[in-house]
Amino acid sequence: MDFVPHAVPFFLLAIALEYVWGRSVGRDTYRLNDSINSLSLGTLSTAIKLLGLDLAGTVFSVVESRFAVFRLDASSVWTWIAALLAYDFCYYWFHRISHERSLLWAAHVVHHQSEEFNLSTALRQTSTGFLLGWVFYLPCFALGIPAKVFVTVASLHLIYQFWIHSRHIPKLGPLEWVLVTASNHRVHHAQNPGYVDTNYGGLLIIWDRLFGTFAEEREQDPCVYGILGPLRSWNPLWANVHIYAGMLHDLRHTRGWGSKLRVLLGRTGWRPEDVSLRYPREKPDLRSFTRFDPPVPTAARFYVGLHFLALSAFSLWLMAVAPELAPAPRAALLAYLALWLVTVGMMIERPLAGLRLEWLRLPLCLVVPVLSGGLPASYLMWAAYLAGSLALLFWMGKIVRAQLRSVEAAAVVCSSS
Repeated sequence: MDFVPHAVPFFLLAIALEYVWGRSVGRDTYRLNDSINSLSLGTLSTAIKLLGLDLAGTVFSVVESRFAVFRLDASSVWTWIAALLAYDFCYYWFHRISHERSLLWAAHVVHHQSEEFNLSTALRQTSTGFLLGWVFYLPCFALGIPAKVFVTVASLHLIYQFWIHSRHIPKLGPLEWVLVTASNHRVHHAQNPGYVDTNYGGLLIIWDRLFGTFAEEREQDPCVYGILGPLRSWNPLWANVHIYAGMLHDLRHTRGWGSKLRVLLGRTGWRPEDVSLRYPREKPDLRSFTRFDPPVPTAARFYVGLHFLALSAFSLWLMAVAPELAPAPRAALLAYLALWLVTVGMMIERPLAGLRLEWLRLPLCLVVPVLSGGLPASYLMWAAYLAGSLALLFWMGKIVRAQLRSVEAAAVVCSSS
């Protein structure tokens, strides 16, 4: 059984409680733009499954039925223990290689782009992990672990990892030697030189201790979160493809076939010498690191917050109705959701550009009831949403432009004084 969908309401409640707790103790670890970006990426990651690209399920079924070395009994407690250990061991190597090899890092990087660290970061998931991630779990099925046991263990494993994305949980004494805790997972998300590429475990930290990839959190070296090549964008689509785009660039411009192959299979960060000479990339310096936090007018924040709630409701509705839809309208509705997510990201990155994109997105909402075969009432609902949103957008646009002009004027005064 997959417990993750049932856990989502508790995830959201925990995020709200962590935010309130942080504010009450003077250690707020949330920013609206960063948190919305994390939730947007989680929404997109979940929605992409509607395309039905379930190659993993097909391969797992074949391996389990034809090539399993054993036939484990799903009713035995030892099967569940073996499944948990096997899954966690496979996860360690999948996670480790996802950091060490460019092709897998291109998918996993999404989870590490946030320059904050809080429970919303846990929901920041890739939309391209289905391409290769499943390969690392084939040993579980070769060992004869039943599919229903695997799915249950995998979902509980993922749920466990949610709580370790917090800055408010201190070290937990002896548990630090056995379990992955918030402390050693903070290290995993840090870009400090002594912390990078460590603490890959999902449930048990013993794998890191055994294979030499463990690093302890040190008070004198506080974690700086994010990736060494900062994304500096709130666009969820670009967040998913920017490493692939860089690899494609290097593939096109390097001359040797050996170099082209190494672009795909080489260690993360490696670039062909002929490309790096012609197209150098600036190496970041943590001493001058600043978080990506472009100013956003208050009116734009209000509009984004309101519409992100509407977007979340739309995504939940889409998850519910998608199985009944034909592939074409399902893909079209997914594309509309992606456009909505991109618009939200643009509004908190470049508000004026976001305003222009929103004028394009809003009228397209009338296509939703057509694609989903909605009842007459749904046409009226979307028409009302469109009318209200256009009025709000027009009002908000005037305020945003005025606020941006005042910010620019203040900047001119400061520069001249």
